[in-house]
Order: sequence, then structure tokens, then C-alpha cells
Amino acid sequence: MEMSSNQPYLLRALYDWIVDNSMTPYVLVNAEAEQVDVPSQYIDNGKIVLNISPAAVSSLELANDYVMLNARFSGKPTDVSFPVSAVLAVYAKENGQGMVFNESSNEPPPAPEPDKPSPGSHLKLVK
Repeated sequence: MEMSSNQPYLLRALYDWIVDNSMTPYVLVNAEAEQVDVPSQYIDNGKIVLNISPAAVSSLELANDYVMLNARFSGKPTDVSFPVSAVLAVYAKENGQGMVFNESSNEPPPAPEPDKPSPGSHLKLVK
């Protein structure tokens, strides 16, 4: 059975963790991904860094498919949205702790080949 991506769940958990520790959550977004709606003048090398802290944005929605929010850019309220899959990283501004999402993180690991016996555990039971 195929499972949905864990990325939106990790994004929400890390957001909560960063905010609960009184730090500022930032997301790094691939601005060249499809359906990314961000102010183009703030894109640098195809990416944009957004402060998504409660003090910086309103109407933040961290859904399973999309991130939507309203933020001020040069004082002007702007609606921003992007697919969760466009998020490359989420981290605390103050210390850089967080997580980088690689672009293939939604792909399952390869299945073991059925005709090869799997190696036994390298752990020993110590009594």
C-alpha cells in the first residue's frame, strides 16, 4: 500500500517545534516549481526564503498539499502560496536547526531483490 508524502507532517511538526522554542521558522522554497506564487523580486537563484512566524504572517495554512499565507513585502500585504513539495527546507533563523527535504524524499526506497537472501543482523545478544 502506498503512503502519502511525510513532508507536510514533518513541515508542521518542525514549524510547531521551532515556534514552541520561541524561534523564527523560515522556509526555503523552490520558486521555480510549478504552482509557486511568490513575489518574483525576492527570488534569488530560483529560491526564496520566507519567514513564516506567527508575527510575520497571517492566515498561515500548512495543508497536506499546499502552504498558503499572507505576508508583507516592503510593507505591502501579499498572498503567497506554494505546494508543500516545493519546500526545500524548514529551519530556525536563530540557529539553523531544522530539516532539509531532498527532492526525491517522496520516493520509497528500492525494494530488496527477492532472489537474494538478506544478511542476518550484525547485533549479538549479550547475557
